[in-house]
Amino acid sequence: MTPKIMRQLWSVVETAQAKTLSQLDDASLVQWLVKQIKTQALLDCHETDFLSDYIQSRLSLIRDIVDERLYF
Repeated sequence: MTPKIMRQLWSVVETAQAKTLSQLDDASLVQWLVKQIKTQALLDCHETDFLSDYIQSRLSLIRDIVDERLYF
């Protein structure tokens, strides 16, 4: 995954509606985030798989960020 795609991912996490993200289950959240990135960058199937795996491995951090935005 390129640094540009990684920055785009974390930008989406930071700017998306916290309430929307908090209402998604893990699988839906991964799919939603991948879809958002795919609208901004052309990804081949390997990059998409890697991005999905990366998001999955960072779900607890993403949830913490979302929860912090919801309650503060």
